[in-house]
Amino acid sequence: MSEQTKVGASAAQAVEQGGIFAKLLVFAALLAIAPIASYFLSKDYLWDGNTVFAAITAIIAANAVLIGYIIVSIREERLGTTARGPAESKKNR
Repeated sequence: MSEQTKVGASAAQAVEQGGIFAKLLVFAALLAIAPIASYFLSKDYLWDGNTVFAAITAIIAANAVLIGYIIVSIREERLGTTARGPAESKKNR
């Protein structure tokens, strides 16, 4: 492999890693904000002060964020493997 190809491949990998890190930060912020916001908003406006139902709403919000992260990760992995094509083996070299 030539030196330019190695540099191009490492630059592409760095961009990919940056995208993964950005998604992780977004979902981490959502995981911190969504349950707290849903707790207080649902307690005041949806459940009329019932803290048990508000806590259940916050738990559902946290689980929704986690499920969303898992779905995004699986989709990203599937798109990444199909875009790259089959892995190169020693026999194909």
